[in-house]
Amino acid sequence: MADHFAAFSFVDRITEYEPGRRARGRYAIPPRIAAFPSCLVAEAVGQLAAWVSMAHIGFRGRPVAALANETRFLAEARPGDTLDLAVDVESCDDEAVAYGGRAMVDGNDAIELVDCLGPMLPVEDFDSPQAMAARFELILGEGAPPGRFGGVRPPTVVRTGGERGVSATASLSVPESAPFFRDHFPRRPVFPATLLLDAQIRFALELAGEAAHWAAGTRPLPSRMTHVKMRAFIPPGAMLEIGAELGPPSGSMATVRLSARMDDKTVATARLEVVAKET
Repeated sequence: MADHFAAFSFVDRITEYEPGRRARGRYAIPPRIAAFPSCLVAEAVGQLAAWVSMAHIGFRGRPVAALANETRFLAEARPGDTLDLAVDVESCDDEAVAYGGRAMVDGNDAIELVDCLGPMLPVEDFDSPQAMAARFELILGEGAPPGRFGGVRPPTVVRTGGERGVSATASLSVPESAPFFRDHFPRRPVFPATLLLDAQIRFALELAGEAAHWAAGTRPLPSRMTHVKMRAFIPPGAMLEIGAELGPPSGSMATVRLSARMDDKTVATARLEVVAKET
């Protein structure tokens, strides 16, 4: 399985480790890929927390579909950058892990996650516990070979309705197959929540950019995402309906309500704060 721990794994090495409590790590973003979205930076922080929590309970469980009370978008990370990752675990057992963390680039904060909760499910439902334990020993020791990630292709999003600058709906086609499914996860392929959030953010920025209230020479950019809730696993080949509603502006800031539905059921919700910044 050539793409295992390559196509969607974002911790190369754990540099500091206090079992069950905290960790520091690094991930080198390959310079050859086209982009490394902020949601993948957040994914890297979450994966470091997952390693700490899985090791703490002997790889019996793994956190999935985390609930993030707040994600702060502070700076971009680009291909060729190295992420310095940090997580602090508030609590961890066979039921769930609660944590916060951040990623930095060149000493500057890029992402901060606040009050995250990841329910634990059996590792063996998703991957080999032995393979996960061996990977942990590798990244805790000499580290994994960097540069294996080949990037991800954004899912197809087709706008279907709404009112320009106010609200919008679109269909999102999850691919039937993709390299990241062999890493997320080998025994049960699941569309990563962070890739859904990345698509929703791009869709929300398109909607916000249509509004007329932004000052000349500025454009809306993501500032903070709150109340993220993932309610179901999204399988390969799924068709989602995503929605975005732009709230009334307050100065240079506005909030976009995000949703995703699958088979007429809500599978994800979040709120995105956007702020106007000079272009």
